[in-house]
Amino acid sequence: MFTGIVEELGEITAVENLDDACRFRLRGPVVTEGAKHGDSIAVNGVCLTVVEHEGDEFTADVMAETLKRSSLGALAIGSRVNLERPTAVGSRLGGHIVQGHVDGTGEILGREPSEHWEIVKISLPADLSRYVVEKGSITVDGISLTVVDAAADFFTVSLIPTTLALTTLGIKQPGDPVNLEVDVIAKYVERMLGDRAVGEGTAR
Repeated sequence: MFTGIVEELGEITAVENLDDACRFRLRGPVVTEGAKHGDSIAVNGVCLTVVEHEGDEFTADVMAETLKRSSLGALAIGSRVNLERPTAVGSRLGGHIVQGHVDGTGEILGREPSEHWEIVKISLPADLSRYVVEKGSITVDGISLTVVDAAADFFTVSLIPTTLALTTLGIKQPGDPVNLEVDVIAKYVERMLGDRAVGEGTAR
């Protein structure tokens, strides 16, 4: 489990395209400290498994399904990525519960800078809009953010200077894709209420 608090901006140093997958080599001095084979690291919000680790770099395999459902397929050598290690039991939950399981992708639609923050508008797939509410939580490229405005096909987030400086949202421009993970609690509530409705209907 992750919390959506990005630990560092990493970099793609190599890309190996396989028949039905892709292998990335990534540089991240912070997240590789103490890393070993089989550990999990979130890359732009996608939970990946460390295959090899050497110095401040690690490799991770990405299967075709993940490439199809996320924006990782658009990464190339030199691409900057958000990196986060799993949260430790007993540590503070700085963001919200993040699984690293991307629900879909959005696109940066626009940026509105101001003196102390920046509003970013992001497109929202139709099948995810019911999970996104004003002042609710959403994960964008692995970053835990609070929704400012929520519409049927887009939402906005307000970014402070720290977020702009330390994550990919500081450099992404209109047209760039982003990974989206909605609040898992909303999905569980929907499922439970749906099952209850079916049960009540059957009882009648």
